Amino acid sequence: MERAADVPTITDGEEPDPVTLRAHRPDDVEPCLQMCTDPDMQRWTTVPVPYERADAEHFVGTVVPRGWGDGTAWGFAVESRDDAGTARFAGNVVLRPDGAGGAEVAYALAPWARGRGVMSRAVRLLLRWGFDERDLHVVQWRAHVGNWPSRRVAWATGFRVEGTVRGLLVARGQLHDGWIGSIARGEPFEPATRWLEVPELHGRGVVLRRWREDDVPRVAEACADRDSQTWLPQLPSPYTLADAQWYVGSREEQHARGAGIYWCVADADDDRCVGSIALMGLGHDALAPEIGYWTHPDARGRGVMTEATRLVLRHAVVDVEEGGLGLHRVALRAAAGNAASNAVAVAAGMTRTGRARCAERMRDGMLVDFVLYDALAREVTAAG
Repeated sequence: MERAADVPTITDGEEPDPVTLRAHRPDDVEPCLQMCTDPDMQRWTTVPVPYERADAEHFVGTVVPRGWGDGTAWGFAVESRDDAGTARFAGNVVLRPDGAGGAEVAYALAPWARGRGVMSRAVRLLLRWGFDERDLHVVQWRAHVGNWPSRRVAWATGFRVEGTVRGLLVARGQLHDGWIGSIARGEPFEPATRWLEVPELHGRGVVLRRWREDDVPRVAEACADRDSQTWLPQLPSPYTLADAQWYVGSREEQHARGAGIYWCVADADDDRCVGSIALMGLGHDALAPEIGYWTHPDARGRGVMTEATRLVLRHAVVDVEEGGLGLHRVALRAAAGNAASNAVAVAAGMTRTGRARCAERMRDGMLVDFVLYDALAREVTAAG
């Protein structure tokens, strides 16, 4: 094992479960091996596949000490306590400095330690040390698009996600789209934006839940339908399985940015997707977030979307302390010629407030009027 430069030990001292950053030791080889053979590690990182014990020995005994020795990577082992109270290797964190006051952060967490907030605490320790002791000015974070656990950690520790870059990352000879974010010295190590949760809402015959991969075929069927294509001109045409996969996979981006909440409307009996409903425009200054929806053809005319809309309205206006969003008003727009959509708004108890003339261009190029509806919190509460 190569001898590294002196590696500090850093801890947050939070009893009874402190998180500690320390130098790697020979006894980290086995837990490192276990971590790096985890399917999620192999999916989202550049660890060798297959990952052998020799790879773990090389990483712990050579790669990490060499990084400290030549100043190219300041890597720490993360230590936390398990359910039995035993301090264990929980993962790795590293800063890779660029020599000009910047650095890139990377991290990996053992499966047993996930979901405990361990990595967020470890990254905060690392950032504080980097800014205070290594005089860094900015730290960047990158991750493959779709690696939501990594993005959650970045969000929780104050990184601002600047965007998505095509072909940003290379893994095993292939280019992958990547997210990139940053945090600068002096910025707080806490979320800069709201990450919206997707509560499961239950009503008569329906459940509003998170989108899942197995919903993709039903989304493709619904959005390729003639009526859907007529009244939702922004949908791709023809609408394919790939389009449906993009839709399902991209909803979490809206939640992560605090822009909206997107639910799959599922049948309460068999959990099949029967529609989609969303509360959009939930940005910081939004005065009237808007409900949008579509229904699968085989579920139309059954009151499914009316019940879903009532559920969303109630969730929107319930006080934050009681699990809702605490909104004072919710809006909805429906094309004047879309009788079914207008019927849902009326049946859900919303009030017609006006008509926007020539408000949107349809797929055939025709401009159509939209009927405007809203519901005030006091009206929804009284109706409920």
